[in-house]
Amino acid sequence: MNIEIVDVAARDGLQNEKKLLPTEVKVELIERLVANGSRRLETTSFVNPKLVPAMADAEDLMAALPRRDGVSYIGLALNERGLERAIAAGCDEVAYAVCATDTFSQKNQGTTVEQGIEVWHKIANRAREAGLDPTLVVSVAFGCPYEGEVATAHVARIVERCLSSLPARLSLADTIGVGTPRDVKDLFAAIIPGVPESVQLGTHFHNTRNTGIANAYAALEAGVRSFDSSLGGVGGCPFAPNATGNICTEDLVFMLHRMGLDTGLDLDGLADTARWLQSHLGDSVVGLYSKAGPFPS
Repeated sequence: MNIEIVDVAARDGLQNEKKLLPTEVKVELIERLVANGSRRLETTSFVNPKLVPAMADAEDLMAALPRRDGVSYIGLALNERGLERAIAAGCDEVAYAVCATDTFSQKNQGTTVEQGIEVWHKIANRAREAGLDPTLVVSVAFGCPYEGEVATAHVARIVERCLSSLPARLSLADTIGVGTPRDVKDLFAAIIPGVPESVQLGTHFHNTRNTGIANAYAALEAGVRSFDSSLGGVGGCPFAPNATGNICTEDLVFMLHRMGLDTGLDLDGLADTARWLQSHLGDSVVGLYSKAGPFPS
């Protein structure tokens, strides 16, 4: 069984870092990930640089990235202006987030949930016209830092309303890391019957409370075959209080490989790259495999 890992270190991993990495270091990070087998990568976001300074070099980064057959660069856009920037910058794919609660949606992108759904339809249609595959991310799908519990039925209704403009990929995001394996199974059980087979199901789990890997396993059992993760476990949402990072790419890959599943990634190469990244970010790199090493021979 083949499992896809979408590495988000260059975007979600760096967006919340106090230390801003130069564009050339970001390029090297992405090149190292590609050299170790990554084929789909979130590279940057086209957002207001005053709100997210780490993403101020979005166009410069995209211009500096080498193009390789079979490698897809994904840009995050939170509005139509961001989409046009992503198209002009040469992104291969675009991701857009519909937030599951009004308060988080207002803080994250200045819309209500209803307005966010409307923007999704515009983004999806415009992206396809420009030749970009659109990814729909439903953020705070497992809980909101401002409104608390988010009902499974509510998330399922949001997904249903968005599917009239089909995404290439539908990803459920635990933006603040409060979900449990039971929540993951319940939510995917609720949405899968209404999702066409042409839509790839994915996840975006944060590891804020150390449940991310367990949740990835639950999603795997539910039928998901595409997972976002971040090299070294770096990252976090600037609008989520106490955000402490994504699930770690190399830790997730170790688990999957030990289960006999193929990711196409070089685990030891990823660990080397995580240690390289630690030389730039220090204690933000929290992944464990790069520190513990492989299964003893």
